[in-house]
Amino acid sequence: MAVKFETWPLVLLCTVLAAPEVLAENCRLSVSQPRIDYGAIRREALVAKTSMVLGTRSLRVNVICTEPAAMALRFIGVAADRQGFVFGRQGRFRLSLKHAQVDGRAVEWWAATHLPGEPASGQLLPGQTLVARAAGVPVAGRRLTAQVDIDTELPAGAMEVRDETHLEGQGSFELISPAVPPSR
Repeated sequence: MAVKFETWPLVLLCTVLAAPEVLAENCRLSVSQPRIDYGAIRREALVAKTSMVLGTRSLRVNVICTEPAAMALRFIGVAADRQGFVFGRQGRFRLSLKHAQVDGRAVEWWAATHLPGEPASGQLLPGQTLVARAAGVPVAGRRLTAQVDIDTELPAGAMEVRDETHLEGQGSFELISPAVPPSR
């Protein structure tokens, strides 16, 4: 992700959050958009606010495997804190996986280190791997599709620039295929 600041208008541009295509064993991972553009804004848009939340942007993650595989995803990027990834010097972005399906069957995302009684979450946190599950059991399949929502926040101080400035947040998705028997 990248953000470009100008003296008058502020141009916000997010670049690749994941490589357009990543291979893992017998599977291929791809994202629908290699670049997200937040457009141009002016500093005046930040009237008396301590931060600016940029609108949610979405992309699709697709995984296609030649043989059934259990599927888990993680995002490799620079952690801003335990809840998100670095965006520029002061901002952060968060990733949420939604509407996931394995072979057309709806699945939930559970942290690989999921504790009993802890609710399932689709939020992709730094250092965390999410496993596709149905009824609490890891699911194996040939095709995974999921929507990735990207929420980006910048503090007001990030808007105080003299010249056009780029802010970036980058990283890549990684497919993890743990050894799990195929679901029935």
